[in-house]
Amino acid sequence: MFLINKKTKEAQKIKDVTFKECDLKERKDIQEWIKENPSLLGEELLIIQKEFSQFKETNERLDLLALDKNGNLVIIENKLDDSGKDVVWQAMKYASYCSILTKENVREIFQDYLEKERIDKNAEQTICDFLAKTDFSEVEINDDMSQRIILVAREFRREVTSTVIWARKFNIDIKCIKLIPYLVGEQLIVDTDQIIPLKDIEEITVSYDNKAKVALEDRKKLAQKVMVRDAFFHRLLERMNRVSNLFSGRSLENQYTDSWVSAGCGYRDAAYCFCINNHSISVELSIAKIKDQIGNKKVFDYFYQHRKEIEESFGDTLQWRRADDKIQSQISYHLEGADITNQENWESYIEFLTENMCRFERALKPWIEKMKKELK
Repeated sequence: MFLINKKTKEAQKIKDVTFKECDLKERKDIQEWIKENPSLLGEELLIIQKEFSQFKETNERLDLLALDKNGNLVIIENKLDDSGKDVVWQAMKYASYCSILTKENVREIFQDYLEKERIDKNAEQTICDFLAKTDFSEVEINDDMSQRIILVAREFRREVTSTVIWARKFNIDIKCIKLIPYLVGEQLIVDTDQIIPLKDIEEITVSYDNKAKVALEDRKKLAQKVMVRDAFFHRLLERMNRVSNLFSGRSLENQYTDSWVSAGCGYRDAAYCFCINNHSISVELSIAKIKDQIGNKKVFDYFYQHRKEIEESFGDTLQWRRADDKIQSQISYHLEGADITNQENWESYIEFLTENMCRFERALKPWIEKMKKELK
């Protein structure tokens, strides 16, 4: 920072100092500055408590507790010159403690603060005024996972900034604000600099953070989906192997993607499959000789010529999908509306698949043998 002499136009560098050099204290000074002027942190905040320690089974206390304009609780942690290495963990603990506070808890905490500070105001009315609500019943405070954190220090260690950037990817709202003192003669000037997220690109940064959160949630859902399907297929094969040898010896580790498991049908270029889609389960004969679309269609057409006999043997109408624009063709039998994420229905789904796979094999097996001879 520079001081410009208006007459001489000369620029004189202002000396930056430490708070310790100026005999300033974390709680006695910095905390009081923020308490009296929360806009120092770059936004409108309502301080509702300081040195808050009303946590169950712990004597820990956070520096300042505030509300923002959206009714979110804001945990403010001040450090003097050095952020230290554990400030993020410390603040996140406090945020977790505060996450259970109800609207009534917040009102009581704020009223207690007003009385201790000898401020002649009513907590309910002050909160309503701050949030632009006419009545306290309309106020919404501290929704789940809405707690925010603001860290304040002259300098932030690399391990702190790295952790904050990582945490923001998980939609944990943490800001890092530098409070930098400068000495001009006998005057002390304090400048603020929001370093995470960078103030000028905060909106873009938040968008990236939200995108990362969505991607993470999608990956979690996909992983959970695969785990559920894996468990379902294990249960299904256990049952199938009790009534048929068709899938015996099949290993899930190398026999299926996350949506099907297959077994040989006696013809090298086709397979029986148990299939799971988003909204259905099915038994299927997949005809899929690699790079032989014409050959696959000939096999499908052979079965289709005998569709009436096959369906009579099976006992119901099957789905016939020639798929002229694809290499693979399928004959299948579906149960629509099936959702295997609902484990309460697994028993009925497994019964459907095992019973119909046995019927399916019996109906197709003689025609597979005939097809192999006639199309040889």
